[in-house]
Amino acid sequence: MCGLSGELRFDGRAADVDAVVRMTATMVARGPDGVGIWASGPVAFGHRRLRIIDLSERGAQPMVDSELGLTTAFNGCIYNYQQLRDELTAAGYRFFSTSDTEVIGKAYHRWGVRCVDHFVGMFAFAVAERDTGRLVLARDRLGIKPLYYAVDAERLRFASTLPALLAGGGISSDLDLVALHHYFSFHSVVPAPHTILAGVRKLPAATVRVVEPDGQYTDEVYWSPSFTRDDAYAGWDAGDWQDAIAARLRTAVRRRMVADVPVGVLLSGGLDSSLIVALLAEAGQTGLATFSVGFEAAGGESGDEFAYSDIIAEHFGTDHHQIRVPGSRLLPAVDAAIAAMSEPMVSHDCVAFYLLSQEVSRHVKVVQSGQGADEVFAGYSWYPPLADVPREAAVDAYLSVFADRPHRDLPAMVEPSYLLERDASRDFVAAHFAHPGAATSVDAALRIDSAVMLIDDPVKRVDNMTMAAGLEARTPFLDHELVELAAACPPELKLASGGKGVLKDIGRPLMPVDVIDRPKGYFPVPAIRHLNGPFLERVREALFDPAAKARGLYRPSWVQSMLAAPNDNRTTLGANALWQAALLEMWLQNHGLT
Repeated sequence: MCGLSGELRFDGRAADVDAVVRMTATMVARGPDGVGIWASGPVAFGHRRLRIIDLSERGAQPMVDSELGLTTAFNGCIYNYQQLRDELTAAGYRFFSTSDTEVIGKAYHRWGVRCVDHFVGMFAFAVAERDTGRLVLARDRLGIKPLYYAVDAERLRFASTLPALLAGGGISSDLDLVALHHYFSFHSVVPAPHTILAGVRKLPAATVRVVEPDGQYTDEVYWSPSFTRDDAYAGWDAGDWQDAIAARLRTAVRRRMVADVPVGVLLSGGLDSSLIVALLAEAGQTGLATFSVGFEAAGGESGDEFAYSDIIAEHFGTDHHQIRVPGSRLLPAVDAAIAAMSEPMVSHDCVAFYLLSQEVSRHVKVVQSGQGADEVFAGYSWYPPLADVPREAAVDAYLSVFADRPHRDLPAMVEPSYLLERDASRDFVAAHFAHPGAATSVDAALRIDSAVMLIDDPVKRVDNMTMAAGLEARTPFLDHELVELAAACPPELKLASGGKGVLKDIGRPLMPVDVIDRPKGYFPVPAIRHLNGPFLERVREALFDPAAKARGLYRPSWVQSMLAAPNDNRTTLGANALWQAALLEMWLQNHGLT
């Protein structure tokens, strides 16, 4: 797990190495164990390294393979790198390291852009071809690892974070109006390739981009589950599905223990992380380090779920760390978490993950996390209402339970210069739902959530907050083979037992039922959900900052009405609407965008 950056010039000039150095320097937290800069004519790469596999200097990046004429910069982990190494060795390739980075370069040489079909893992990488001047950029199937870019007639720059591109210079502060619409309407999710800034884009998940020396490029989307019933599984009953998914999940958890350093687990006390611990224990793992976080109560809402995480820790005898965050640490962490965001992310989970990661990184460098199970196995509250909705009515039914606010409400909130006439979010959902596949309304919702919302909300949140502490998070529920199987699984099996029914049935013989049948929980940060005192003052400060006034994004009358009742206005899914508005301004101001 690391941070990469780079530049490719199209105008015949040498790459701006100083800009690449500046970009790379912003990502020290992502890679505290080493730095590398490489340049050759019009192309330059930068890299910050977090040592997880091959701890020696032979695994340093950017990795130059002179024999093959390839240079690679990589962020992530290829869990099957040892098997691929054996296969490539048998094909005649010679290795000078034991790293998964070298496997990527040699796999690209052997299989070209289809090398990604062979990778099991999470990755964003760049490969430069010495002899052709071609640049290849790629991102993993579920978008677990980010890759941002900015391009003009003269050059392409890319990096693991958006702030890194800002450090390189030349990025306008103009807001992308389509992204802004999504931020306010589509549950603050901004789908690729958009970002909140008009001058920055992100490579979509499951995409390989080949960039020629003159800037022309081609994209190939290499993976997309259909979310239909596969004939290969015809005749399967609930027990067959349970056995098959359990087997895939066991494999996914085992794969994510591949490392040359210890691996822990973020144990929230919910079903998903508890199941990871249970499966590791079943596999014979002992002395497993687990970590839970809790906050002070506020607004009548509890700030921790220690009662459940303690049950699992005690039952499986883990080396458990209960992290209690005093109120005095929370407000400073808000600004620190915002600084760590590549894009504005509304969820109060960000602050929880930020503080948890800072503490966990004192003990381990790698953790497994339960992220993704809700999107893959229908754990959220908006899926059951779609069960009886005809497929042709799915778009409006989905938006009614997921979208933060309808398009018609935006003019009362946002100044006219920032508004779109069309409902960009509805158009996007309608286009996505119109793609072939996704047999039912629930399938369509699960497909868009796993292909879009998952990537640009919880997955991005975990990546940004863990990497801000130099901590690598691995997500077994996003193993692509498990996701493929879950996509083919009948929706009713996933919706059973209040959601994630098939996972609950897998867990029943493995762990205490108190955790399986409990109400769904989240990482609670009550002080943000219920704004008052210094947190409300921080919001007020952001909305009345000179930069906010100069930007003129929100209608003053709307701001005043929100501040008069800071906890009365909620989005469809219960988020604090005032916090959503303020968070965007806080992010823009934090990154010097005026």
